[in-house]
Amino acid sequence: MAENHELTTLDESTFDRVLCVAAHPDDLEYGTAAAVDKWVKAGKTVTYLLVTRGEAGIDTMPPDEAGPVREQEERDGAEEVGVTVVEFLDGFRDGVVEYGLPLRRAIAREIRIRRPDLVVTSTFAPYFPGGFVNQADHRAVGLATLDARADAGNRWIFPGLVDDGLEPWQARQLFVVADLEPSHAVDVSGHFEEAVASLSAHDRYLEALGPDYPRPRDLLQQILGGPGAALGVEHALVGRLIG
Repeated sequence: MAENHELTTLDESTFDRVLCVAAHPDDLEYGTAAAVDKWVKAGKTVTYLLVTRGEAGIDTMPPDEAGPVREQEERDGAEEVGVTVVEFLDGFRDGVVEYGLPLRRAIAREIRIRRPDLVVTSTFAPYFPGGFVNQADHRAVGLATLDARADAGNRWIFPGLVDDGLEPWQARQLFVVADLEPSHAVDVSGHFEEAVASLSAHDRYLEALGPDYPRPRDLLQQILGGPGAALGVEHALVGRLIG
């Protein structure tokens, strides 16, 4: 695998099935969707798991209205990059997701169902690269995904899953996007427009953020353009690969 500026190009021949886990609708659209588009077009199977429906994310819309709106926006955004399986967990409320056994079990269950070679999630660090505070749900879901990957491979953790007919499954790799110490990069050049379309599908959510919030194209250029330049390509997604 080629290396550039201490980043190693992710060997995409090592996986065929990918499960992407996020806290809210739109989380996967901030860069990850570009890699998803690349993988789907290469014939890989990619599925999404959202822990919440993002019902607390629109200040001007009550949660019981916002949840269905944001769920549909996520399905629309996923469709732009070829993802047709988008699952939402029940029992976890937007904004107050807690790390713990129920969350680990729910994610481990999905890993056993989907049997991915690669699990993708976002950083569980307190801060994003650049110093922005990482929202609490993101931290809880990222850390729970890290642990659920191991839980899914151990039949004696959450044995009720075996009783439900879900045999253990060990995903080979975990890719943590926006990690403070990235180790690998995915060259997503040629998949930028699809990523823009995927994020733009969240139009009511983005509109509620106000006119000063960056447009999808500008925001994704910031997220994918800098790492791309470091790798010597047009656009790249970076993260920490855990084997």
